[in-house]
Amino acid sequence: MPSLFAAYLRVYEPLTAFDRDRQTFWRRYVQSGRAVTPLDGPGRQRTAVIEALGAGWTRLPDLPDEAYVLQVEDTLLVCPWNLRLRVAEAALNARDGVPSVLADAFVPPILAGQAKAVVEDWRSGARVLEHGVPRVHEQIATWGVPLRWFVFVSPDERELSVEPGRRMLRYRTEISKARRRASRGLSVLRKSVGDAPITEAVEEGARWLEEFHPRSVVELDYGGLVDLLPDDKLNADDSPELVAKGLAALSRSDGEAATEAYESLVARWRAVQLLERCN
Repeated sequence: MPSLFAAYLRVYEPLTAFDRDRQTFWRRYVQSGRAVTPLDGPGRQRTAVIEALGAGWTRLPDLPDEAYVLQVEDTLLVCPWNLRLRVAEAALNARDGVPSVLADAFVPPILAGQAKAVVEDWRSGARVLEHGVPRVHEQIATWGVPLRWFVFVSPDERELSVEPGRRMLRYRTEISKARRRASRGLSVLRKSVGDAPITEAVEEGARWLEEFHPRSVVELDYGGLVDLLPDDKLNADDSPELVAKGLAALSRSDGEAATEAYESLVARWRAVQLLERCN
């Protein structure tokens, strides 16, 4: 099941990125007051997935369309949830590491086959909406933030709140800026470390960003991870700055400074990941 201790990389697209029917749907969706905030959304998504998977296990259910909504000046942007994909992923994850007899009893092979087809379809990009709109607007990482995500944002884009009930840490940026940062980072990584896993990871993220409308907004949200970090840790978090320092050091062939920045990042997020074992 999707964990609440997760971080999120989202893309909000303007309505013009969608076909006419979807534009009408999302306008009505917002006008009806159905839009959910990023603070409440992960819990709602988790509940929807659990309820869907408990409904007989005979087929992947048809789930209502939901989205996060962002208003930037006069532009309305939406980030669809893609709940059908979440349910399919949860169904497959439920079979991982479980003896086949138990796995088949919990998630029947027919349902598993349907779920696998949905996931593979989405990952291959075979089912793309009109006008080149991607099907996945939100990436999720549990028990930590992938270091490659920090390449796309800048420290001065941070939004922080430690108010009880409204704790959050996120970064929002124009997708054009995120793409430029990804391009610069890739150039440095290719010259300094070549085809290393981090280079491939940043390249994959850069390709994902290229699929969206040029007036989109990118959001890196610490989500439920803020509940694992005390106020002083949230206030002091400078992960995007450390990534920028590391890349700058690589660009000038300063291996010592690059290693120092990388090790600081790894140590920080390893401490969070280790909390999963205590959970």
